[in-house]
Amino acid sequence: MRLTRMNSRLVGSALVVALLACAACEGPQPKRRSARKAKPVAETAELTPGPNAATAGSTISSAEKATAAETKSRAVDTREWSGTASSDSSGPRARTATADQREIITPNSASSARDTEVIAAADRAALREKALELLTNAALSGADEERANAIESLAMTPGRLSGVAETALQDRNVAVRTVAAMAVGKAQVKQLAGKVRPLLSDNSPFVQAAAIYSLRRCGVGADPTPLAGMLFDPSTRVRAHAAYILGELGDKSALGPLRDAHKQGGGFGRSNGGELRVSDLQIAEARIKLGDKNAVSDIRSALFPARPEDLEATILAIQIIGQVKDAPSINRLIDLTQVRDPSGQDQPGEVRMAAAMALARMGQPHGSSIAREFFAGGSEALRAQSAHLFGETKRPENLAVLKRMMEDPDGRVRVAAATAIVKVTDAAARRE
Repeated sequence: MRLTRMNSRLVGSALVVALLACAACEGPQPKRRSARKAKPVAETAELTPGPNAATAGSTISSAEKATAAETKSRAVDTREWSGTASSDSSGPRARTATADQREIITPNSASSARDTEVIAAADRAALREKALELLTNAALSGADEERANAIESLAMTPGRLSGVAETALQDRNVAVRTVAAMAVGKAQVKQLAGKVRPLLSDNSPFVQAAAIYSLRRCGVGADPTPLAGMLFDPSTRVRAHAAYILGELGDKSALGPLRDAHKQGGGFGRSNGGELRVSDLQIAEARIKLGDKNAVSDIRSALFPARPEDLEATILAIQIIGQVKDAPSINRLIDLTQVRDPSGQDQPGEVRMAAAMALARMGQPHGSSIAREFFAGGSEALRAQSAHLFGETKRPENLAVLKRMMEDPDGRVRVAAATAIVKVTDAAARRE
């Protein structure tokens, strides 16, 4: 299936909804080019399905059961199912690294020897510091999207975040203010609560919602009632953003309003089908986080796109599956990493890398080969997403290529590479 339309903010950021919502405020985004045809590579990786994999399709809609059945029929073992990033999804699948072993990487034509050399542990600290300096500079002086992504990434290091967040909370850009408030809450930088509180009166509902989240996470109190009202806002983006935040806050009393918003569905007025689907998925994710497991069927059904315009919702569904760690969806995620779908059509790189990232979050960090197909070519969004995928694998053998990517001509790619380096080096330090 060819990718004809995709919002780039859906494929690299943890605060997906905040960036989507703010994109709507800033005006229409340019259309993305179709994903280039991926080159098969030699690396293989073992991917292991979760429990109930043989019945993973049982909760999806009847229109998609045939596709799910075909997916299940290719599983060679219901306890240990291996996957590969080859062009032939029905071919043999070889076993390689487990989650705590070094992944064997065979460079493709875009790689060089320096991209596969291992950076010594003694040099990782210097590389991490260089990455943090890049993120700090981007947060203060980069383009709008670079600032937002860099600030989000600095939530991993609260000390660095506190040095840039005060300025970001007053940024002219809605996305930057939204992400800054969310980052302060996520990192619980309580000394900045006083700077966040004025945002409760911001002229953007996205910023207001982020401020409520931030203050409540910092333990200084904020009335969450406006979030319930936002679930019924005419804007699908506002509804999705509010749902995301309610899920992150973890207050189960929000389940009632979330279910009501789900039932109302398309009755909110004029919205295109794609935006409604994204809003519905975000509401479903929030319900799952608050304990309503019945909502997972809405997420699983979106893993089977029927049209190119469904792909934005599919990528969001993949990300949600990785966040909530829905083990019965593992086999479907493995299928989505393949170069071609069961009908022989090319699968977009955005979809393949999103699936590999979700699998990494679920304990199967074998996506390096897929990231290496895109890190040196294609669009800036694909290169940035490949950096994010390297980061999710958390494998030190990818640091050399990430170091090279910090020199990419596009600022978004540089920020993504720096973010990945911090993740990989921190994970390596914890293991040592």
